[in-house]
Amino acid sequence: MISENKWEKEHAFMASILDKTDLEKSIKWGAPVYTLKGNNVVSYLGFKNFFSVWFYNGVFLKDPYKVLVNAQEGKTKSMRQWRFTSVLEMDERKILNYIQEAVEIENEGLKIKPDKFKPAAIPNIFSEIFSKDDELQKSFQKLTPGKQKEYILHIEEAKQEATKLKRLEKVIPMIMEGKGLNDKYK
Repeated sequence: MISENKWEKEHAFMASILDKTDLEKSIKWGAPVYTLKGNNVVSYLGFKNFFSVWFYNGVFLKDPYKVLVNAQEGKTKSMRQWRFTSVLEMDERKILNYIQEAVEIENEGLKIKPDKFKPAAIPNIFSEIFSKDDELQKSFQKLTPGKQKEYILHIEEAKQEATKLKRLEKVIPMIMEGKGLNDKYK
């Protein structure tokens, strides 16, 4: 996330558009999130190279202007982003059309069903450290399967062995405390 100053005009423009809707504004994860009946509909934020508005159920949008992208192919199922590099690219009428359609989708209750949970296999790096530290292994086993999977994926997504080891060192205290990797965001 980047300082709002770089995208000040874009923030103000997007806020002015969303203020014209009946959506409720809140702040979640450090960003303005607009909701309907407690469900997230749309949000926006400036990043390093672009300003983005995203639709939580954007996968259902018709996208007539072919502007929506999936920020993380293979991971993100439902959310879609519309990216801008300048306020000059932002067309209020088009953006409002997408927001209105997103509200209709929310009112219809369209949702993608989450994938059935599959526990992750314990990788070698964990097996090796568990063989040397019984307390760590016991603490890890006390975690819910979902929290175990968060840690496994976090370590395994690193490409280099050195990075995997660094990540493992950082998370050991959290595992020992019974905390999940992403608990601070919940």
